Amino acid sequence: MAAPTTGRRASTPLTWRVARLVERRVETPSAQALILDVPGWPGHLPGQHVDVRLTAADGYQAARSYSLAGPAEGDRIALTVQKVPDGEVSPYLIDVYAEGDPVEIRGPVGGWFVWRPEERAPVLLVGGGSGVVPLMAMVRARRAAGSRAPFRLIYSVRTPGDVIYADELRRRARDDQGLDVTYVYTRQAPEGWRGEPHRIGLADVNSHGWPPDLEPLCYVCGPTGFVETVADLLVGLGHQTRRVRTERFGPTG
Repeated sequence: MAAPTTGRRASTPLTWRVARLVERRVETPSAQALILDVPGWPGHLPGQHVDVRLTAADGYQAARSYSLAGPAEGDRIALTVQKVPDGEVSPYLIDVYAEGDPVEIRGPVGGWFVWRPEERAPVLLVGGGSGVVPLMAMVRARRAAGSRAPFRLIYSVRTPGDVIYADELRRRARDDQGLDVTYVYTRQAPEGWRGEPHRIGLADVNSHGWPPDLEPLCYVCGPTGFVETVADLLVGLGHQTRRVRTERFGPTG
């Protein structure tokens, strides 16, 4: 996921660190998971993101923000990058960046759109496209911490082939007790799917989310229009505004 715009930056200065690629995994035809080694990484919370900076031979620099995709493993962090064809950063990370190559990393960034494992309230995650990345970080952190907080994920994608983490989500929905996963397909649904492709609406959020009287924590991430629609639906259903946390991203790459 690229360019989150609503995370709250930490008040302490952040320094650039040199990170090197140690592993990559293909998630969809346009998205890849990148595992980076970042010496001296201070740790992070699920929902935070990092700035990634590239420097060309002539000194030109380009930077983008990417959500962290899971808990840190020592000095190793995971990002999931979706390629934007006319972007300045994502095509390099997908097509050129090789194991052992350096990039600069700054972070972690953000203190509002985060989930802490000590939380016990029900959690509703609503993601659009690559907006699932920080939500997946929360799902992974929940399992790693042994949390019993009940999670529900509503994931809106264009087609089944666009589902990031498809195999892992299938496995977690089966094995992670207290995690429910629901898909909304906007252009093409899988064969045998009940209903027609559609944009996420009131019925989806009402049927597959938590009732507001349970006071769940709600995290919504995706393109701006998607986030605004879902946030309005949640508030309209009676969810407290302060418990609806949003992160949106633009088309930059």
